[in-house]
Order: sequence, then C-alpha cells, then structure tokens
Amino acid sequence: MRITRRLEFDAGHRIPDHASQCKHLHGHRYVLEISLTGDIIQKAGDPANGMVMDFGEIKHIAKRELVDHWDHAFLAYRHDTPIVNFLASLPDHKTVLLDAVPTAENLALIAFRILDAHYTDSFGNHLRLERVRLFETPNCWADFTRDML
Repeated sequence: MRITRRLEFDAGHRIPDHASQCKHLHGHRYVLEISLTGDIIQKAGDPANGMVMDFGEIKHIAKRELVDHWDHAFLAYRHDTPIVNFLASLPDHKTVLLDAVPTAENLALIAFRILDAHYTDSFGNHLRLERVRLFETPNCWADFTRDML
C-alpha cells in the first residue's frame, strides 16, 4: 500500500546563476508530499490497525525533522557568498545553509535524504519512504524517489 501526507511551508530562496527572475531573492508557498509504502497493519486493538502509518505521525516526523527548520526560513546555497554574508548580518535571521543550490530538484533530494531514516520499519510492516514531491508553485514540482538513490 502507498500512502501520502501533504504539508505546506513558506520559505525564501534564490537561484544565483538563473538567467531570469529566480536570481533575485523571493519566496514560495512550498507543498511537500511524503509518500510511504508498507503493509497494512493487521493488529486488533492497535491504534494503527488497518493503517500503513498514522497520518498524524507522518506529519509529526516531517515537521520535527524538516518542515519546522525550513518554514519561514531563507534557504541559501552556502557558496552564494553575497547572500550568506547579508543574511548573517541580520540579527536572529532564520537561514538554512544548503550544500546545493535551492532549486525544487535539489530541495526534493535533500528532503528525501533528511526524512528517509525517520520513516523506518518500526511497525514490522516493511514501511519505507518511497517519494518526496516538492511543489515550488502549483504548476511546478520535483519528485525524488527511492529508485533514484
């Protein structure tokens, strides 16, 4: 069975080498979809009976490990020196430094790598993260899937 939980967050970024508008500081209302696969739990009396994983637990893990860190932050490529230095000059600014340019593609890959270990087979039902889909806009998104590892 495959299940998906959707979360939203706001963040700023820029693509320093972009040939158009995205080279400027701007932000998005990102949508993150987390898809997991596993067997449906069949344990009478268990709160997860009939589920692959409780959707609330999927949300809790994603918020703790990723969304709360990226929400209302500026996602900056650590080698984008002018922006990194500028953001460092702002007291208490929420900046997340990344090892890759914060494109939708790279953010989906980074999110997958961050979340993968946290969705483990703790229920004995072969649970695993299969896909992270990150919408940058309602019409533009990137997928990173397990088979791409």
